[in-house]
Amino acid sequence: MDFEHVVGFQWDAGNARKIDDRHGVSQSEAEQAFFDANLLVAPDARHSATEPRLHALGVSFGGRLLHITFTLRSDGALIRVISARDAHRKEKQAYERKD
Repeated sequence: MDFEHVVGFQWDAGNARKIDDRHGVSQSEAEQAFFDANLLVAPDARHSATEPRLHALGVSFGGRLLHITFTLRSDGALIRVISARDAHRKEKQAYERKD
């Protein structure tokens, strides 16, 4: 994934509210994880029927490891967050191993 072309984020207001209500992750905290120097990104082939989806593991500025599902919009210029939550145990292990 080429983050050099990304210029920002695109949010759906309802989706942002759902992520915060359900998982306690704010828009800004989810965005912060993408600035993690050790960010891991992997394709989500199982859920990519209509558009390519990706998974990311990254740490917010507050030190919280997040699992984020997202897609790219506007020819790769915008990150659209679909879901954000705390990473599970196996995801934490993968992040620590840099898988």
